[in-house]
Amino acid sequence: MSEVKLSRVSAVLEDLDYPIAPDQAATELEDVTLLLADGERNLGDLVERIDSVRFESREDLESELHNVLPREAVGEPYQSEGEG
Repeated sequence: MSEVKLSRVSAVLEDLDYPIAPDQAATELEDVTLLLADGERNLGDLVERIDSVRFESREDLESELHNVLPREAVGEPYQSEGEG
């Protein structure tokens, strides 16, 4: 099992052979833990939630991945909630 920060996920996704189907990508990434601002998630589980037929490139997969991340994943925009 490996861990990767969200800011470094590109390097992990780069290792896949594209084009790739979401289920195959999810299987290859099931042992990767994605470290987020609000905790961690299994990268394979996140990829399984993506509603695509296939990913043509790393950029394609990374863009879709950001669409399924929880809002709190990046932290910054929500860190001031509750103040004032």
